Amino acid sequence: MSPRAGQAGHPARTLAFVESPVQLLNVLEWAHLHGLRDGAGPTHRTATPPTATPPTATPPTATDPTATPRTAPGAADRSGPAEPPGPAGAQLTGGTSTGSSAAAGPSAGFSAASGPAGGPAGGPSADAELTVVVLSPTDPMTRGQLRRMADLARDEGHRVRWEEARGGTTAPFHTIGGLAGPLRRADRIVMGDPFSRYVQLLLTITRARDLVVVDDGTATMEFVAQLARGERLVRWHRKGGRPGPRDLLFAPVSSSARRRLTPSDRRRVEVFSSMPVTEIPDGVTVTANDFAWTRARFGPPRITQSADLVGTSLVETGVVDGDRYLEAVRNLAKAHGATRYFAHRRESTEKLHRLAVETGLEIVRPDLPLELIARRGPIGRTILSFPSTVVHTLPLALAGTGVRVAVCDIDPTWLTDTASPRAQGFLSGVTGTARDVHRLAAVSLA
Repeated sequence: MSPRAGQAGHPARTLAFVESPVQLLNVLEWAHLHGLRDGAGPTHRTATPPTATPPTATPPTATDPTATPRTAPGAADRSGPAEPPGPAGAQLTGGTSTGSSAAAGPSAGFSAASGPAGGPAGGPSADAELTVVVLSPTDPMTRGQLRRMADLARDEGHRVRWEEARGGTTAPFHTIGGLAGPLRRADRIVMGDPFSRYVQLLLTITRARDLVVVDDGTATMEFVAQLARGERLVRWHRKGGRPGPRDLLFAPVSSSARRRLTPSDRRRVEVFSSMPVTEIPDGVTVTANDFAWTRARFGPPRITQSADLVGTSLVETGVVDGDRYLEAVRNLAKAHGATRYFAHRRESTEKLHRLAVETGLEIVRPDLPLELIARRGPIGRTILSFPSTVVHTLPLALAGTGVRVAVCDIDPTWLTDTASPRAQGFLSGVTGTARDVHRLAAVSLA
């Protein structure tokens, strides 16, 4: 589809809704591919571009497990209101290091009313081609990464609107009410998570003829497959369970969103993805994301001789048993000489503390998506991962650098009793469809 198709007399008004740093990264990749910029140029403070400084900070000593982490480069100039430290990632446990002030709130560049600093809190102007709307989560680590990504988006000339969408009981009403006008005026909607109830609700308001779904990790594979089969939209790790009361209450909105995401003579749908898409729904345009913006903006990285290990939140989502996971990490790190563990933003502080103590790995909590961290460097010559999005994205972001990405399968015995019946098949599919990676057998546990 043409990214510039709009009503006669004005550029296409595009609203992009994101709830995670990776979603915002992929919106920037999509905008870069299509050449979208704010037609009026940047109207707010331009952030200092991230430097090539390593993503780790000076770790606190083992005798001071609550030491406050050093702020990452580029974060010290923010004058926005800070949030109180949260329990998940706001502070460090012994042996861990961080790349950001994770608990901080929206950066300078956002007013208290959630609009861009120096501008109104309302919708985009007629001159703006792309406005990114951050539906802010409550998790401190995710918020910290989103702050950094929002700076990069403004640096590229895009408008950013930060919504405290989950800031209390009345927050959804304020958010939806404030976005109703821009939604009705938008020619195109870009979204990172079609499974999000928030996004599904917003889709019922818009009249946009162009809908774009950018990668939200491996969930994109499941979304496309469900859309092709005409199934209800359910996250893969929840599939197989009985719908709860909230699911039943929200079912009409979810069904409406699925219909709107189905192409018709009045609506075009694009999927922008680096993931392997095999079941393509009729009428859906699939565009490849090769991380051209990331490669042009960062790197090439300095390569170390050691190995790095990428963490996963499969324990937190109830798919993998915590003890089994810790033992697998220990054995994998020992077998391949890994020295650093890049934590997923949703991994709990308690789990990471235990990993640091029992494996001796240096725990790194990145302040940006791993694709950007790896591209900035330094990064290990070998990157070890369990089945996750990065086994598809890192080979693209690190193309031509000589870094090897290796993926370790999840053994069925590691799964919890409550894991979805589809979990093993889905995770095997994530591994089996990865390109340009070295496949490792599941590590043996004692």
